Amino acid sequence: MQTKTSETSNDDPQNAEFAARVEANQRTLTSALRQRYDFIVCGSGSSGSVVARRLAENPAVSVLLLEAGGTDAVPEVQDAARWSENLGSDRDWAFRTRPNPHLNGRALVWSMGKVLGGSSSINVMVWARGHRTDWDYFARESGDDRWSYRSVLEIYRRIEDWRGAPDPKRRGAGGLVVVEQSAPHPLATALCEGASSLGVPCFSDQNGVMMEMAGGAARCNIRIRDGKRLSVFRSYLYPYMDRPNLTVLTHALVTRIKMKGARVTGIEAIYDGASRSFDVEHELILSLGAVHTPKILMQSGIGDAQDLRKFGIDVVQHLPGVGQNLQEHLLVDGCVWEYAERPHDYGAVRGTFFCRSDAALDTPDVQAFVIDGVSHSPDTGASDATGSYWSIRPGIVRPHAKGRIHLTGPDPMDPVDIETNLLSDPADLKAALRAIELSRDLGNSAAFSSLTKREMSPGRLRRSEMENFVRDRIIPFWHFTCTAKMGRDEMSVVDGSLKVHGIEGLRIADGSIMPRVTTGNTMAPCVIIGERAAAMIREAHAI
Repeated sequence: MQTKTSETSNDDPQNAEFAARVEANQRTLTSALRQRYDFIVCGSGSSGSVVARRLAENPAVSVLLLEAGGTDAVPEVQDAARWSENLGSDRDWAFRTRPNPHLNGRALVWSMGKVLGGSSSINVMVWARGHRTDWDYFARESGDDRWSYRSVLEIYRRIEDWRGAPDPKRRGAGGLVVVEQSAPHPLATALCEGASSLGVPCFSDQNGVMMEMAGGAARCNIRIRDGKRLSVFRSYLYPYMDRPNLTVLTHALVTRIKMKGARVTGIEAIYDGASRSFDVEHELILSLGAVHTPKILMQSGIGDAQDLRKFGIDVVQHLPGVGQNLQEHLLVDGCVWEYAERPHDYGAVRGTFFCRSDAALDTPDVQAFVIDGVSHSPDTGASDATGSYWSIRPGIVRPHAKGRIHLTGPDPMDPVDIETNLLSDPADLKAALRAIELSRDLGNSAAFSSLTKREMSPGRLRRSEMENFVRDRIIPFWHFTCTAKMGRDEMSVVDGSLKVHGIEGLRIADGSIMPRVTTGNTMAPCVIIGERAAAMIREAHAI
């Protein structure tokens, strides 16, 4: 159980007494690092923080967590409204993708958190559970009913502290994860009215029954309280950092998995400017995300044998699916309207809607956000932030196109080559065009008329012009996943227990294990992945 002091620190991350105790404890632990730990977790993001916390709950278990980034105790992270200031900073990996001919030759900037909390420390904090069909698909692919929607719903109910309208069947209270609704706003009211006029029902909760239906509109679920970010790290791991069995090592770049035959023995990392090696007694857990998890696997000899041999890497386990199946949601920037009168409360996500681009689909494939203001995306050019605008950002959350993570060399410092293939499948372009059409119908509906002076962009365009608009305005959703997928076919990397096929003592717990990307923002599903991984590990080792 969580101690009273830890609960207080979780409720108030600025508690000076607890912060001092954490600092003193971690200074002691990191100044006398052990050679061997019971469990080593690589990455402190939305899955890694969960795994490390759940393992460290047993005081007899020693846990080492390695994070390449530094502290999250900076205003740009703690103040949720300043999230965009982290992009391009030293708290952002800021990957550059391969130029894409389907995006008119553009390369994209893929942001991912390089800081305690990972991307939950730099994102906009929308809590989207994923659709019922996502989780049931996971269960079918893995052959394990513990991934089904019915099973996962129980985890959500247990971990959440829902601050919205009661829904005992689907929402929980008193858990570690505080979830609130975005504040009421005229844009959110207009969203529900306008969506209803287009046949998209309005719901009181984005994550309740709406995620069991063909679509819906609602105010967003968010992980923000009193303007402060509630990162997964702060909710899960930070309250346990005053304990002697949990060592959190920052600025520690994981470089290679150590193995004896097909058995993992430890990890190598660059820490404090030097190469360090740590041994693991029971299991190593990779939670480095959909880019770095496959990179570390491949550079450790786990991947497609032919590709590894090209770089002189000794093959430990031939797994051709490592780095394959890369999926990312598509987001279209540039559906903008001018306010009739700019509101006082300005500059936030106000609501979201899910719908189907084709009535024949069994699950929503479109997600759009209604937002105060306009984008400052480096991928599409800065927009005028001084004007009085609101926008709709339509996205495709059931993409057909798949990309790949490629190595460029055997050295840990060699960059990866990210081949996104966004829009390479004609079905995605068709869905994006339909998403813009739906967004324009919504934004120009009677529900928004009192708020709007005029539509700024894209306006009515010919088909060829609209296709070009889409290719020019696609930006990342930063939901890249699926590069070490769970399953039973030859392209799978992990099984239903998240164990890497053919390797002993190694599991993966992050968004890379998804067989397909979930419907909506991916932070919440990554927490579930962490919870499920931790439960399986604890059961396997009776801890």
